Amino acid sequence: MKAGISILGCGWLGLDLARALIASGFKVKGSTTTSTKLEILKHYNIEPYLISISELGIKGDFEGFISNSEILIIAVPPGLRKNPDKRYDLEMTFVAKALAQTSVKYILFIGSTSVFQDDYTIPVIYADTEPNSNHTNAKQLLAAERLFTELEGISTTILRFSGLIGDDRHPGYYLQGRKNLPNSEGPINLIHKMDCIGIIKRILHDNHWGKTWNAAFPKHPKRKAYYVQFCKQHELPEPTFASTLKSKGKIIDSTKMAQILDYDFKIEP
Repeated sequence: MKAGISILGCGWLGLDLARALIASGFKVKGSTTTSTKLEILKHYNIEPYLISISELGIKGDFEGFISNSEILIIAVPPGLRKNPDKRYDLEMTFVAKALAQTSVKYILFIGSTSVFQDDYTIPVIYADTEPNSNHTNAKQLLAAERLFTELEGISTTILRFSGLIGDDRHPGYYLQGRKNLPNSEGPINLIHKMDCIGIIKRILHDNHWGKTWNAAFPKHPKRKAYYVQFCKQHELPEPTFASTLKSKGKIIDSTKMAQILDYDFKIEP
């Protein structure tokens, strides 16, 4: 019998992940912050829980949400871009404390490659590269990572995704027609939602716990060429780039992760 899984955050990624795991034979509990979404979760055979987390604590039946679950997947977007004053690290502290003396043995924490700073030398970020961003958002993400990797009796894998895209979500739509964009020569680091789910399934299937990985599609075209071509293909107004500005960025190398998981990326951004 497969382990029970609780997914904290059945949003854009978490909902489709839950559906894929159920199709693979897992029993899945899922949380949402929106009461109207409870019926959607139930429709997909996800045991639904209404849970919200703030700097004041956790609201909802968190104990019931994680009971009898051996694995907790934390897929809660930090939301720090929209709310820079938010204390995501403090919110995750309440989650970490709530896990004491529970059935949870393993945690998969969905993080972000934004913990690595963009550099004018365009460095390659390998599996063993230490995070180096001094941005407040990155510091909060790293603090959250440490919370869960330091929990006693629980083995945590950190999975940092690059820019998440899907059939209904792509930065090219946001950048269409914009003028004088920076970083024309900066590399692209994107990953499709279905590859995210495929990687997570492989981690669960082969019990890759206690790891830290960065995940991005292995091709990294330059920003200007990529987004101009994307807009042409989708018949959107092409963006323009300020070529006089020096470009910065980074390349996320997922080679080691793909080798260890024996995973082939399926969808090129």
